[in-house]
Amino acid sequence: MSSSERVLDGLPTARACPFDPPAELGKLREERPVTKMNYPDGSVGWLVTDYALVREMFTHPAFSSRHDLRSFPVHMPLPPSKAVPGLFIGMDPPDHTRYRKPLNRAFTVRRVRELEPTIERIVAERLDAMEAEGAPLDLMESFALPVPVRVISELLGAGREVAAELQRLRVAVLSPQTPEEEAMAAGKATGELMYELVRGKRRAPADDLLSELVADGELNDQELAGMMLLMLIAGHETTAQLFGLSTYLLLERDDLRQAIVSEPVTDVTANEFLRYLSIAPFIVRTALIDAEVGGVHISAGETVTLSLAEANRDPRRFGDPDTFDGVRGDNSHLAFGHGIHQCIGHNLARTELRIGLPAMLRRFPELRLAVPREEIRTREAMQVYGVHRLPVSW
Repeated sequence: MSSSERVLDGLPTARACPFDPPAELGKLREERPVTKMNYPDGSVGWLVTDYALVREMFTHPAFSSRHDLRSFPVHMPLPPSKAVPGLFIGMDPPDHTRYRKPLNRAFTVRRVRELEPTIERIVAERLDAMEAEGAPLDLMESFALPVPVRVISELLGAGREVAAELQRLRVAVLSPQTPEEEAMAAGKATGELMYELVRGKRRAPADDLLSELVADGELNDQELAGMMLLMLIAGHETTAQLFGLSTYLLLERDDLRQAIVSEPVTDVTANEFLRYLSIAPFIVRTALIDAEVGGVHISAGETVTLSLAEANRDPRRFGDPDTFDGVRGDNSHLAFGHGIHQCIGHNLARTELRIGLPAMLRRFPELRLAVPREEIRTREAMQVYGVHRLPVSW
């Protein structure tokens, strides 16, 4: 049987180290970087692990981002559905372009720089709350989740109550343990919550991004609700896990911790956290037509999973890729994707990390894990990697 005919029995997700990709992915990258793979829904598709090929596929015209076309490499409570208006992450141009374009101005380097005082205030408030609560506590619940939720909520104009309810509903939607009926109900409630947020801004506009979009008049309420749902989810879920896993790494590595505390954290350092940890471990594309990738024929309709975690550790692109290098130059990682679908909030995520991490470690110089390392459970077979809880003390 040729290498192209061998079928991988599902996406490897088990990790020997919480900060490194599954070892099996590295072997696949070296031996057969385009691998035929079984998917949980019974379909057969592909897995790509090589940096150059993954980057190529982000801009390959034969492959679609449409959610309704894809299979998924890990279990999801809700099956793929038709495109939700405004939820442009699962769309191709021209729909993708139409929805994303109005948001571009809100996430420029200049606009994010203007948000820095707001981020600093939110970080300080959460650290005050942690100090008042006292140790031990779960860092995910007390800091890593609330900070990005508050930041994106204030940017968009959603109050704390809306953000808290959204967070509760999304746990039910995204957790692999959630029964399908319960996940569907939570998904419906999430959409209704966003729709009411939009209707509220139409009745009483304020100084926020959502009010600006309502005033533009280019999108209807259903489209705006879908966009807000995407922004609120993407604006906090990955950043929260980035905070959590980055803190876990620093608590395990005194040398990195001292560097973060003693020197200003730059975008260069933030980029290395993103490359090294790859919170979004994979992304999915579907072939619209027959195509060839890395010398392998992929048929129309087949799903391809792109391993961002393994591409970001490819030694052909990154020198000593398994070493964290806070001053790594030319760090063109794929943690935010590439091309027209590159994460719109990449400037915001880096800024939150470089403000939040050193502030936390300076406030709590004796911060440490409150449980043995083996008790820290990671989110291995999920779309966003990280930790479920991070109990800490000081």
